[in-house]
Amino acid sequence: MSDMQKIMETVMQYAPDKEPAPLSQNRRSPIGTPLSRVDGRLKVKGEALFSAEYNVENPAYAALVYSSVTKGKIAKIDVSKAEKADGVLAIVTYENAPKMNDPLLFNPSGGDGSAASDLPILQEADVHWNGQPIAVIVAETQDSAEEAATLVKVEYETAEAEVSFDALKKIAKTPENILGEPPEIKIGDAENALDAAEFKVDNLYSTPRYNHNAIEPHATVAVWHDDESLTVFDSTQCIHNLRYTLAAIFGIQPEALRVISPFVGGGFGGKGTMWWNTALCAMAAKVVSRPVKLSVSREGVFRIVGGRTPSEQRVALGAGKDGKFTALIHSGITATTTHNNFPEQFTFPARHLYAAENFYVGQKVVNLDTVANTFMRAPGESIGTFALESAIDELAYELKIDPIELRRINEPTKDPVRDVAFSMRNLTLAYQRGAEKFGWNHQAPRSQKDGKWLVGQGVATAYYPYYRFVSTARVRISADGTAVVQTSAHEMGMGTATVQIQHAAERLGLPVERVSFEYGDSNLPQAPFAGGSNQTASNIAGIAATIEKVVRELLALTGDDSPLSGLKYEDIEVRDGGIFSKKDASKGETYTSILQRVGQKYVEAEATSGEPSEMMEYSMGSYGAQFCEVRINEETGEVRVSRWLGSFDCGKILNPKTATSQFRGGIVMGIGMALTEETLFDERKGRIMNASLAEYHVPVNLDVPHIEIIYNDIPDKHAPSGVHGIGEIGITGVAAAIANAVFNATGKRIRELPITLDKLF
Repeated sequence: MSDMQKIMETVMQYAPDKEPAPLSQNRRSPIGTPLSRVDGRLKVKGEALFSAEYNVENPAYAALVYSSVTKGKIAKIDVSKAEKADGVLAIVTYENAPKMNDPLLFNPSGGDGSAASDLPILQEADVHWNGQPIAVIVAETQDSAEEAATLVKVEYETAEAEVSFDALKKIAKTPENILGEPPEIKIGDAENALDAAEFKVDNLYSTPRYNHNAIEPHATVAVWHDDESLTVFDSTQCIHNLRYTLAAIFGIQPEALRVISPFVGGGFGGKGTMWWNTALCAMAAKVVSRPVKLSVSREGVFRIVGGRTPSEQRVALGAGKDGKFTALIHSGITATTTHNNFPEQFTFPARHLYAAENFYVGQKVVNLDTVANTFMRAPGESIGTFALESAIDELAYELKIDPIELRRINEPTKDPVRDVAFSMRNLTLAYQRGAEKFGWNHQAPRSQKDGKWLVGQGVATAYYPYYRFVSTARVRISADGTAVVQTSAHEMGMGTATVQIQHAAERLGLPVERVSFEYGDSNLPQAPFAGGSNQTASNIAGIAATIEKVVRELLALTGDDSPLSGLKYEDIEVRDGGIFSKKDASKGETYTSILQRVGQKYVEAEATSGEPSEMMEYSMGSYGAQFCEVRINEETGEVRVSRWLGSFDCGKILNPKTATSQFRGGIVMGIGMALTEETLFDERKGRIMNASLAEYHVPVNLDVPHIEIIYNDIPDKHAPSGVHGIGEIGITGVAAAIANAVFNATGKRIRELPITLDKLF
């Protein structure tokens, strides 16, 4: 039985989740039903195979040796002791590595590349960051490889490195673009308007480095076939981009390379690009002429996989007595490197959330000698909403206006920067419903106390833009009345497989147990990478186009003896496992009947969605209101989040259960961002100091209260099936809501994350 067949065994599990409270929901349709994850049972039983778990014949195992200096050259690398270690098959360094072409850098504006860095991989003596892989050990066992890695001795010629974000801020440069958008936008004269404003705030906010800690560390299994083709099992969010990148690195055609990744144990952006471990695993397999497994250690992930950039942001707001913004300024600096191209887009929320008479938004970057920074759940928007939504709270106190009311006063009627209509925006309703459910009652700072605990409430707006990309799918309808949907989508735990089965079942008029979904393989039709919360809308568009095509082909098979004879596609509807006349419900045929009459086992079609023109015509995004309550121990400074409610406006909710899980997961990650997480960086050595889960503190059970989720469930008529992305919006606004609640409890404003004891007392 295949993995996909096992997944389908669980498809009948309906387990309603009573937590979400939508405005409306159609329980009779597969859409809107809280179907349990179709892969849930496999994962709970340990039967879902992740990248490192694939059984290949006669595997060898690899371990990496990391540089211990930040910048310079390898003067001497001594592998003599390591070569003599038990079980060692090969040691590969820049001195003996096979020739590999430079990787194709990921380009947010388009292209086939997936690499986080365009540096040559193990082709030169140069060291560009502390933690760069400088050798690969291949051995008969994992233990042997790791032991041999400790025996490699390296001497360096060091060079002066740029690793201090603060030291370089004064020479920050304006990048060419920010994810394809201009790095600066000016409307009116914001600085003069700020000076003239009767009420104003003008402050700096800073966020630290953050690192991914997905439950599954990065892992790869590489298998060469006669040195001409390559199969790679990899924990990736970008199957097809990875395929093209590896093909270019090794000089083979993309068609000769297959990437398989059906289950990914969390990604959050950290697996959205290719890191060196994947290419090095494939190279090692080529060197020893047998399959190789390379599982990166938890510490190793910190060394070779980038995270979120540090930032310093200025937010300045000016307003009159009526609370209307006369000036909105959001500018600042983030870090990147000379070998990647990702200035984190923290100004994007300010471009689309609030009306103002005068705008200035602008970003600059500094280049550091570190591992390349990369996407981390809601890159830009998560840190940008911390600064922007904190500043709005500060201005509300200056004006003596309820923070929710201040946001309502400045709710725009159209996109304030793009000057186009919103495709859908019900943020005010989300605030209204959230405030009622949460019991919002804005009170003065430091006015609530429960014994030794100071109590405070805070709110903030959540925002993440809508993205959709072109997607291709294949659909097969068989004579037994079942359907298979195929596309190379990704499943990282967010419910992609489950939701697309529900969507396809709805369009095909079949029960969900009669529909299967195959994904996670580059041999399947090309779907976009999993990032930007695009997958649901993108895949729905591709699958919908394909289902229309396959239904048209079925209709064409009907002859004169069919009750559908003479009907055009516009005359029919799909339901009850077949095709029926819209005008006469009694006239119709099942898929089984049509195929059996013509003697075909199945009919199959492949199609591609149209370009996302809706993104050009409208301002599109997901919105939300984050409500939280915190308690702070007056004696110790301990901060506890005691209550949380998220109220969201994200179009149609296809599956309440998986959607609620996504919202909650983002909020939990935001709690970590606000209170516990911080990558500690030694600027003397350019090295991450807390490269483990023992010292990099992600939230645990006691850090997280019960999180209530409600949503509007109002479809966007301009989006496929009315949906917007929800995977990333949950983290946005969370840090600001907590910081605002901390101020409400203590009267002390914290503008630097994380909010730790030393900053409170």
